[in-house]
Amino acid sequence: MKNKKMKKLFVFVPAALLVLFLLNSFVLKEKEAKKKPTEETKSGLLNIVFRSTDGGETWQNISEGLPEKLQKEGVWSHGLFANDRGLYLRTGNGVYHSEPNSTTTFWTKEIFPGTQREIAPGKNGIFAYNFRGQFLHKINGTSDWSPMYTNFQEQAVRIDKTIDWMYKNYKEREVRSVFETAGGTVFISSNNMLFRSTNSGKTWKQVHVGDGRMTLAESNGVLLSTSYEGILRSTDDGQSWDRVISEGGVGIAVERIEGGFAAIVNNTVTKTNSIHISLDSGKTWNTIGEELQPSWNSLLMKKIGLLQSSSDILSIKQAGKYLICGRSDGVFRSSDMGKTWEKLLLPAIENKGFSLSVSGNVIYAMPNKGC
Repeated sequence: MKNKKMKKLFVFVPAALLVLFLLNSFVLKEKEAKKKPTEETKSGLLNIVFRSTDGGETWQNISEGLPEKLQKEGVWSHGLFANDRGLYLRTGNGVYHSEPNSTTTFWTKEIFPGTQREIAPGKNGIFAYNFRGQFLHKINGTSDWSPMYTNFQEQAVRIDKTIDWMYKNYKEREVRSVFETAGGTVFISSNNMLFRSTNSGKTWKQVHVGDGRMTLAESNGVLLSTSYEGILRSTDDGQSWDRVISEGGVGIAVERIEGGFAAIVNNTVTKTNSIHISLDSGKTWNTIGEELQPSWNSLLMKKIGLLQSSSDILSIKQAGKYLICGRSDGVFRSSDMGKTWEKLLLPAIENKGFSLSVSGNVIYAMPNKGC
């Protein structure tokens, strides 16, 4: 019996040592890759924003003209968006705008009148706001920023009497995101509630007891929202909400795609993000992108502390006929609605992943750091 145990031990120990050796070698390679400077950095070029107009086949660096500090500092999480007018970045004392189809790198800078760091698209222009609920609005084709929703805090505090850090410090409700539908209904996500206005912000009502930053998307009159409970759906302009995806996890992102929606949900058990799509306006859902899930060895290394993060799925967009997925180790593309994926070739930026913004067939990719 003793000899059998010794034989098993002789087999197990070398195998375990081999696994640890391979894991350690992989980690060392990862660290070396992060230390190794890229050709773009050596040549002094800025690597802030890349654009593709052919589904990710080729990329153009459109960073020239942006502040150099953005290469290290990045852009605030809600300080950028893309629409049919191009890409907008909010940073420093200005808002930078790049036309969607310009053949040369060109940014228009507009000096910003306030301290609002975050921007969002509106039905007829741009919103700028901060966590204290101070809003500005600029209508398309004009240069003036005007105060907006000046009575929001007064009404929000009256509606929601929750005592939290925001109320203790400012006697206000925290603003986390703003969204305007095609019909003009406006939603403001607070730290624990979703507010709704149908009369350009004159009056506000509570429509959902929220649970953190809720981000919204709209397709054919149907609304989707992220929440700590998963993904919520509304068919009555946001007056009532039903949970359509849970998985026991947190809703990470919702996006409009042709025929419906795409969503990312974090599973609190497996600690991984999964992609789901619906082609019937959010009624039924299919899970896609299984091959994009982190490998078992990266999950193991993350669990035992050898890696800070594994290959997490961060974003999902549609650009023309392609689904584009941003992962912490690169950008991937699918031409068959998520059945198979291929990794796109982007300039390596210190082994970081990319944040994605899409408008029509134009894809914008920005290094994750600071975004």
